Amino acid sequence: MKAFASFFLVLPIIILGQTTNTDWKTFDKSDYSINYPVAWELNQTGQMGTSFVLFSPLESKQDKFKENVNLVIQNLAGKNIDLNKFTEISENQIKTLVPNSNLIESKRVKKGREYHKIIYTASRGIFHLKFEQYYWVINNKAYILTFTSEQTKFEGFKSVGEKILNSFKLKG
Repeated sequence: MKAFASFFLVLPIIILGQTTNTDWKTFDKSDYSINYPVAWELNQTGQMGTSFVLFSPLESKQDKFKENVNLVIQNLAGKNIDLNKFTEISENQIKTLVPNSNLIESKRVKKGREYHKIIYTASRGIFHLKFEQYYWVINNKAYILTFTSEQTKFEGFKSVGEKILNSFKLKG
């Protein structure tokens, strides 16, 4: 009887795990991979210097902003820039070049490949946005992975946004 009861307690976990996995896709390139929900749109047009952008679906007809995750890769060859220097430059650019910006968090994360995490808010046109960025500097390249959301919706999208960010894997 205990085994029977245990089966029914574990079954929802197994089913939820399978549902979660089938609701996600993997975007796999030669130097990285990332997972994202099937409902999100993958854009590889390179707009604004991105390697890709993942767009959330609009929530309603009134919704004017698609939360998104994007990757920018910068060539740092010959510039002698490590992760510390890249973070310092990025923080200064946020403070001086991004209108109405507010740096909320900046910390080093040592999980898998070491990276730096920055969270900040800023205004872009009519939108009040919140950004969560992860920086890696590897083989003279900076990888900047950014989750962007409207400030008022950030907490609602944070779980899926961070799940996407945390699925990012650099190869090699």
